[in-house]
Amino acid sequence: QVHLVESGGGSVQVGGSLRLSCTTSGRTFNIGTAGWFRQAPGKEREFVAARRVSDGSSYHADVVKGRFFISGVNAGNTVYLQMNNLKPEDTAVYYCALDSSRLIVSALRSGENYDYWGQGTQVTVSS
Repeated sequence: QVHLVESGGGSVQVGGSLRLSCTTSGRTFNIGTAGWFRQAPGKEREFVAARRVSDGSSYHADVVKGRFFISGVNAGNTVYLQMNNLKPEDTAVYYCALDSSRLIVSALRSGENYDYWGQGTQVTVSS
């Protein structure tokens, strides 16, 4: 069994920054694709960012592009999400998701294509 644990969430004011981390434990697991998703109260889960290990390519949702950056994965199986210039609309529970395969671009934005999920970490941005 593979376990994912997110950390780094918290409360921050508008314009602030946070860095989320996602670490794995349990059986050996080679990450093919790592993703971050979020879900705000009353809303559906949405894609935030993803990174493919094989070619190091990264993808970010338009609403976070230029503010959020996914990194890590290649060493130590830890995935990071650096979040800068946070806005109130970024308030949500953030989830780390991993898959052993190299997901194609059209698939990595959909949570149903990931095999493993963390429990989520709350991010609250206040004005």
